[in-house]
Amino acid sequence: MSETHPEQLLTDVASLPALPGVYRYFDAQDQVLYVGKAINLKKRVSSYFQKNHGGTRIGHMVSKIVRMETTVVRSEAEALLLENNLIKALSPKYNILFRDDKSYPYLKMTGVSKSGKRGEPGRSESETPGKNGDSPLAAEFSRVSYYRGGVEKKHRYFGPYPSAWAVKEAILLMQKVFRLRTCEDPVFSNRTRPCLLYQIKRCSAPCVGHISADDYAHDVANAEKFLRGDAQEVLKKLESRMMAHAERLEFEQAAELRNQVAALSNVLHQQSVDNVSDRDVDILAVKVQGGKACVNLAMVRGGRHLGDRPYFPVHVEDASGLEDTEESSEVPTSVEAQVLEAFLSQHYIDVPMPSVLVVSEPVDKALTQALSAQVGFKVSVVQQPREQRRAWLDMAQTNAALQLARLLAEEGSQQARTRALADALDLALENLEELRVECFDISHTAGEATQASCVVFHHHKMQNAEYRRYNIEGITPGDDYAAMRQVLTRRYSKLAEALAEAKHAGQTSAGTGRLPDLVLVDGGKGQVSMAREVFTGLGLDLSLIVGVEKGEGRKVGLEELVFADGRDKVYLGSDSAALMLVAQIRDEAHRFAITGMRAQRAKVRVGGSKLEEIPGIGPKRRAKLLQRFGGVRGVALAGVEDIATVEGISRELAEEIYRVLH
Repeated sequence: MSETHPEQLLTDVASLPALPGVYRYFDAQDQVLYVGKAINLKKRVSSYFQKNHGGTRIGHMVSKIVRMETTVVRSEAEALLLENNLIKALSPKYNILFRDDKSYPYLKMTGVSKSGKRGEPGRSESETPGKNGDSPLAAEFSRVSYYRGGVEKKHRYFGPYPSAWAVKEAILLMQKVFRLRTCEDPVFSNRTRPCLLYQIKRCSAPCVGHISADDYAHDVANAEKFLRGDAQEVLKKLESRMMAHAERLEFEQAAELRNQVAALSNVLHQQSVDNVSDRDVDILAVKVQGGKACVNLAMVRGGRHLGDRPYFPVHVEDASGLEDTEESSEVPTSVEAQVLEAFLSQHYIDVPMPSVLVVSEPVDKALTQALSAQVGFKVSVVQQPREQRRAWLDMAQTNAALQLARLLAEEGSQQARTRALADALDLALENLEELRVECFDISHTAGEATQASCVVFHHHKMQNAEYRRYNIEGITPGDDYAAMRQVLTRRYSKLAEALAEAKHAGQTSAGTGRLPDLVLVDGGKGQVSMAREVFTGLGLDLSLIVGVEKGEGRKVGLEELVFADGRDKVYLGSDSAALMLVAQIRDEAHRFAITGMRAQRAKVRVGGSKLEEIPGIGPKRRAKLLQRFGGVRGVALAGVEDIATVEGISRELAEEIYRVLH
């Protein structure tokens, strides 16, 4: 095997140190093939070139290696972290790769926690804010809300949660049991009477003084304890406070606490959390089938099962089996175990990790130790769970199988659509997976902020990373034909030049880029004629152009295909799989164009301002900010102190404006 490799590569392999590190393999096109880690770089890397791997996947990959890079680190934990950062950054073909989809939602409570800082509250009317004509301050009453983004120290965050639905369920619990407010601060500060949530007993109406700040702080503290899993402690304290009020003959307050105890008891009974000892646990189940894999992650936080979330890695077929040469004797051999270890390594790099993981496959002890070193506490991995943990794992395994079956069914359906389109248009393709379709659409509002979109369909699915938007300038506003001419020229002129030069030099077109197999334009004869002019001028094949003409009454399913090379129109039929695919691509181009146009229009109108998105900034305050600082750019350059000097802008709102704009 080593005879086919460059001499410099073999020299580099021979000179490697016997230290922990990370290695990267590159092919002749300087594309990264594989990223791996090793306790002993010399032993690990040499094993690739000293053995005959035959026709295996390892052998196929090794035959492509022409260059190598290595990085020496101090420990296996550092190697683990660096390896998976590089995998995410480089997307090597022979690594199991999980997409960087870690934007988890949180439950947010505003303000600093007051738990433990106040004594037993009274609820006398004279002490209740708002009863004497004073408006209660929003900062005194924590708000519970859905949140996604970077955390701030001045607030408290609970989670992460596997889905937005799980957060909203938790918020509903906070309303039912503890009656915490969910309204935004400007709404809170301007209320003069309770809202509907108070009427249906989902809020204690702190906005109009129906509860004191001390009593509300107690509810917030209890809600926090409940979210952390201290439900029984909360229940006991509520019962104790209820009895104390009853002894003082404060029956109204005692009745309110009684209702709260009943609501909390009902929640505990429904969710069966009163006999669960686990606080924070992640349950991971793996299913591999048909060259695809699914890792189903279920989350338990505060003893409550919050739901699950499926992950689908790529490169599973290419990567499977490549870890067999690892020096550790405990490295698993099954594809499922490899997928699980790849998930553990990549997922928990920048996501909070619980102390207990329940898994469906064995995990190498070295990986567990590295994860423990990375997070700073001991991580326990349980593969053969019992009792409640077993029930959680069984549920996760069932969901992994269902999610993978759904994915395979969807992909099978999409492949059938691709085949139907190729057959309907007589496209000569050796491999249907290589069918590449590019679709263009124009969008504007009465000629303002004209944008063209280009979306790409390849490998049986939409390729979001290859989408492009084009700002159309120098045309008569509203001239869609001129806009189509401009975007097609900009898209294909350089590619046409490169292909022409390669043909003139008698070279192949490899490395010059690739024309799509089909160019869809959203429009009928007019747009197709414009596309034909562009392609004729560039010397490109007219048979690639197909227009999607809307049918009678612009009804979906009645579209006809218009060709630039003189062929007759084609109506595929409303139930045609080919038309379904064409409509899917066309609709995606339209969606992408519309969103881009709206963003561009907003940028033109308000200078790219994010001010409208900030709670508490309405038209009047926005106008004052723009007037004071001469535009959005001036607001962005101003400091918090300067922003706070504007009339109607509090210090807290100024900090929020500064945070959003930066």
